[in-house]
Amino acid sequence: MDISTTFLGFTLKNPLIASASPLTASLESIRKLEDNGIAAVIMHSLFEEEINRELRQIDHFLHVNNESYAEALSYLPDGVDFENIQAEDYLKEIMRVKGAVSIPVIASLNGVSAGGWVKYAKKLQEAGADALELNITYIPTLVDMEGHTIEQMYIDTVSTVKQHISIPLNVKMNAYFSSPANMAKRLVEAGADGLTIFDNPSRVDVDLELLTALRQANITGSSRLSETLRWCAILYNKLGCSLCANTGIHSGKDVLKAVMSGADATALASVLLLHGEGEIRNILHDLTSWMQEHEYASISQMKGSISLSHTDNPSAYERNSYMHALQHYRG
Repeated sequence: MDISTTFLGFTLKNPLIASASPLTASLESIRKLEDNGIAAVIMHSLFEEEINRELRQIDHFLHVNNESYAEALSYLPDGVDFENIQAEDYLKEIMRVKGAVSIPVIASLNGVSAGGWVKYAKKLQEAGADALELNITYIPTLVDMEGHTIEQMYIDTVSTVKQHISIPLNVKMNAYFSSPANMAKRLVEAGADGLTIFDNPSRVDVDLELLTALRQANITGSSRLSETLRWCAILYNKLGCSLCANTGIHSGKDVLKAVMSGADATALASVLLLHGEGEIRNILHDLTSWMQEHEYASISQMKGSISLSHTDNPSAYERNSYMHALQHYRG
């Protein structure tokens, strides 16, 4: 039985990728992921804000006393951490991980602008990252900002970064576009070699005791799989890029559903945070057992088998499915 797949030009031994999370933040944990069967890892994200905050600290302390004696310019105050300037620790960790594991290692940049990312994208490639994932997270809060402005910001970022690296570029999409399919097409035209469907933003809540807003990690379950399947099925064979199903993958059956919808790979985070690295073995066991029972010889045999590429009118198919679901529920 062949459960290998291709993603971003790499041949993966199975469709399971460890998504960016605390479990991909250390070499020890990544080794455990590999030992349990993960096919690739996406390193924890390097956040643009962290880089900029450190650079602002440096700028402040270099210029705040610029009218003082010259020797004061060498003063470095206590309590300010300069080790991570230009993300040196992250780059060193990439090199360490690459030297210790045999699976593809994908670096991750999380931010909202193109300028600083070009520099760090190049550095991550030089450090040995096999590919780069961009997680462009921008939630507009200005009521006068139009949608096309936001969309162009995404396109410009992808285009600029792609021009400065030669390794594969994956974009972690969000679902907050008026036309996700068209946006996916534009991202690929701008240089994305792969798309992850979809980003899973932090959960917003309110603390009624402290009277303050809360943002927490959004741990998902299989119930969140619906939109992932829908858009993998819509985009399959339409864009000429790799597709990775991200939100709601918790079991072997979830993986099968995603692959049949058109995903080349599936990204795991919540399930591993909940149950640990050993859950990878359970997912792979369930996956292969189902394939054996239903006489599938390979992942490629089932890929996209229930996608919308098998219908001449995807919009009508979606509409009919919607009507059928409502009528069935009422009945």
